[in-house]
Amino acid sequence: MRFWLGWGLALLLGGQALAQEAALLERGRYLVEGIAACGNCHTPKGPSGDVPGMALAGGLVIEEPGLFRAVASNITPDPETGIGRWTDAQIALAIREGRRPDGSLIGPPMPIELYRGIADRDLAAMVAYLRSVPPVRNATGRSSFQIPLPPSYGPPVGTVAMPADNPVSRGAYLAGPLGHCIECHSPVGPDGRRDWSRAGAGGPPMASPLGQVVPRDITPRAIGDWTEAQIFRAITQGISADGHQLNPPMAYGYYARVSPDDLSDIVAYLRALPSGP
Repeated sequence: MRFWLGWGLALLLGGQALAQEAALLERGRYLVEGIAACGNCHTPKGPSGDVPGMALAGGLVIEEPGLFRAVASNITPDPETGIGRWTDAQIALAIREGRRPDGSLIGPPMPIELYRGIADRDLAAMVAYLRSVPPVRNATGRSSFQIPLPPSYGPPVGTVAMPADNPVSRGAYLAGPLGHCIECHSPVGPDGRRDWSRAGAGGPPMASPLGQVVPRDITPRAIGDWTEAQIFRAITQGISADGHQLNPPMAYGYYARVSPDDLSDIVAYLRALPSGP
């Protein structure tokens, strides 16, 4: 009798562990392929968009003259050219603190200042999903920087909890640490760093596949009269309230996978942003 009870308990616990692992993996897929839009930089692009069979294999060049020439790295599990030999802790450290296993710092445009706020649970989910994608052998070049990189992006990150359970807090988390929307849409201060006191008030010009673009003001001053549906459409389809097409590098194709509930939380956060002068 005890044997059968023990066997049944083992099956139950094993089933729960598998369910938890599947849930973590699915959360990671939702983040990496959705709001975090990792492939927007880490998947090479062709004339028709993402190059087939090269998801997350790196090689895309992002260049800001006078600042940097960044080559997106291969973040598939390929052991030779990707992250296949990195431990989970090393992958997590690279994402949230911008530090490679060899100790070198990851430079812009990787938004490490915001990624430091990714919650532990979501970080684990992203690592689990990156482990699961097909490995692609693709050696990428090295990035070069004309600006000095800091010795670090701050002290080691401790435990980071999920945001408070209210729409504005959840929206701030989605548009900040996860989606890094306010990275592009916030101005830069005299020290060259983002001025978070004016979050969402519009960013400096940046390079894009279609030439230079200027991230617009997304505070209520600029979009206060947009309906929720119009903001949804702008985020997920790249169509402004007046119907004109917005330009990349906004990751519309990835944001189209964001759930309606998460989109509503993002809108609540945008509505709560202060409108500066």
